[in-house]
Amino acid sequence: MKKKDITILLVDDEPDILEILSYNLSSEGYEIITAKNGAEGVSKAKKKLPDLIILDVMMPEMDGIEACEIMRKTPGLENTIITFLTARGEDYSQVAGFDAGADDYITKPIKPKVLVSKVNALLRRLSKEDGPVDDITKVGDIVINREEYKIINHGEEIILPRKEFELLALLTSKPNKVFKREVILDRVWGNEVVVGGRTIDVHIRKLREKIGEDHFKTVKGVGYKFVL
Repeated sequence: MKKKDITILLVDDEPDILEILSYNLSSEGYEIITAKNGAEGVSKAKKKLPDLIILDVMMPEMDGIEACEIMRKTPGLENTIITFLTARGEDYSQVAGFDAGADDYITKPIKPKVLVSKVNALLRRLSKEDGPVDDITKVGDIVINREEYKIINHGEEIILPRKEFELLALLTSKPNKVFKREVILDRVWGNEVVVGGRTIDVHIRKLREKIGEDHFKTVKGVGYKFVL
């Protein structure tokens, strides 16, 4: 996918931030859309269905967490890459962001060149997903539809956020194999992007809630495995 075909939605209540990010990302060739609060961001996201959304957490009218939750429930946005951009670096903010369905987390202030590098890394995932894979696989009672990012579990259709889906797809690719934490971070999030140490734990917890507690085993000090 060429950069000119990729749309990025920037949502932040600080005009200076929007201007700086818009300039640097548009200079890279991306199509940029902006919104000044969460409510406007949701509205524009529904209309434009961007490939990437960069979302501030603390905003008037509707904060980023609520906006992200609404976006994830919107048809056409279930698998859009969403990353939070915020000055708040506390663990609880990051956990709340991942719980809402975010794929990544960027703490500001951030140098424009660093942001561009992170955005490029995030969007390279789209190119990787364009490669040939088995569209549908079955593991026990779970059917994984890669083309539609859809799960059928015991006959029930489940739509997972992008990173939860990719984590499940990885673990189920080799049932009973223990995937080390560093391997999971590299395969699911990409080694170009730095994420918090609790990222995997949060996503595993969400998968346990949606797929079943017994399927996901923690190997202390090593990583996780999927069991039938």
